[in-house]
Amino acid sequence: MEGRLIAISTLSSLLFLGACEEQKVHTAPAINDRDSVSMMTSYGVNTLISDSGVIKYKIVTERWDVNTVKQPPRWTFEKGIFLEQFDEQFHVEGYINADTAWYYEQQKLWELRGRVHIRNVNGLVFDSEELFWDGIRHEFYSHKFSKVVTPERTLQGTYFRSDEHMTHYQVTNSVGSFQAEDMESDQNATTPADSTQPAPPQRQAATRHAATQKPNYNTP
Repeated sequence: MEGRLIAISTLSSLLFLGACEEQKVHTAPAINDRDSVSMMTSYGVNTLISDSGVIKYKIVTERWDVNTVKQPPRWTFEKGIFLEQFDEQFHVEGYINADTAWYYEQQKLWELRGRVHIRNVNGLVFDSEELFWDGIRHEFYSHKFSKVVTPERTLQGTYFRSDEHMTHYQVTNSVGSFQAEDMESDQNATTPADSTQPAPPQRQAATRHAATQKPNYNTP
């Protein structure tokens, strides 16, 4: 009887030790990538943004993330954005829609992606899948196919550059349609000396109005 008790006790000890050896502590790895963490996340945003004490635009978005750790630091609008632009007298100059947007604070640069749509008070309408808004150069530019529609003309091209008021713009590799009076004024206009040069690199000064170019058109 005593021998059986010793055997059972020994077997129980071996089973206990085996069970202890098989047990593992499961722990999640430490989160070291601080770049993925936003300093601030806001939902249902409708706010005014100022620069140097002057209100520049209104932002309306479903979600706004602010990340100061990523390089460069940025604001992220993954759920789309609506921007209303103001002049120095707080008059509305136009509005911008985009599916996704990023704003890089140090560079004062907006990057807009997806269905980018602009309309200003002069009746100009711009559509593209990409648009950059340079707050230092005070200009827009795009390297994607873009379409510009005004009350007088329609232009389409693979490169677009404009001042941030959309009053002086350039569309290259373009085709378009013009009214008869535009055709006559173009014949008397002087073509810029650099109109046949390749598109300038990013962050250069805005060029002259595209009306000085002569895109292809069909005569009636």
